[in-house]
Amino acid sequence: MHPSLPEYLAPLGVTLHYRPELTAAEVPAALAAQPYDGLMVRSKLRVTSELLSQAPHLRYVARAGAGVDNIDEAAMAAAGVTLLNAPEGNRDAVGEYAVGLLLALFRNIVRADQEVRTGQWRREANRGEEIGGKTIGLLGYGHMGRAFARRLSAFGCTVLAHDHDPAVPADEYATLVSLAELQARADVLSVHIPYSAANHHVVNQELLQGFQAPIWLLNTARGEVLDHAALVQSLQSGQVRGAALDVLENEKLGTLTPEQQARFNFLTSAPNVLLSPHVGGWTFQSYRRINEVLAGKIKEFLGV
Repeated sequence: MHPSLPEYLAPLGVTLHYRPELTAAEVPAALAAQPYDGLMVRSKLRVTSELLSQAPHLRYVARAGAGVDNIDEAAMAAAGVTLLNAPEGNRDAVGEYAVGLLLALFRNIVRADQEVRTGQWRREANRGEEIGGKTIGLLGYGHMGRAFARRLSAFGCTVLAHDHDPAVPADEYATLVSLAELQARADVLSVHIPYSAANHHVVNQELLQGFQAPIWLLNTARGEVLDHAALVQSLQSGQVRGAALDVLENEKLGTLTPEQQARFNFLTSAPNVLLSPHVGGWTFQSYRRINEVLAGKIKEFLGV
């Protein structure tokens, strides 16, 4: 956690035991040793019913970040433990990064840089596309999707968004549409949905083939929501014109299965694919802001 954490929690009367050195195997015993009210985690620790059973006094789990796929929400509900997370903390970072990925993809920035470094000056081969006039489709219109849409408003493009939740409110930055309309009109698909069992491979061959025209694809959400076999097939067929991925199906690159390795090899060799190591929300500003957001939610939860 950013070192500002104590300054945010101290005014709330919260006693902080900061133990980042604990391994996952050591956490249950640490929880059992103290009557903790709260547990703060990042993305590596899985919060399960077994873990919660070691903390009978626990009232809340604070997830330092947006995604909660490492937390068993059913087990939390059964234990009467409240989940707090902080998508507001890094949504601006993700929104900015998604714009950067789109610009890099459209304007061949990475390839052009690599070529000039090796003495190649290929202007025509690197002629690019403009965002202006394009229709950008967002799958998911929560904190991250809205942050991206807000930044796109300056580019003179049309932004459409589809969210499975009919209660998601509209705003001035995007038009909420059905998935069918998104597929009929979009030039770009940008994925902004959380990972869950229901969302596993929701971006699959059927969904990609449903787009009326070939698309560019961005994924700054979670790698598991995208069927990478379908992505490779769609890149090979031309249904996906190019892809920018900040997340992968397996981000522990030393543990790839043979099938995953084959797909990874294709993606790393494809000139129309950009890859980055899950850094969309990873800025110096968001690092601190996540503490600020979580402290505000803990304050509200405690009623202090």
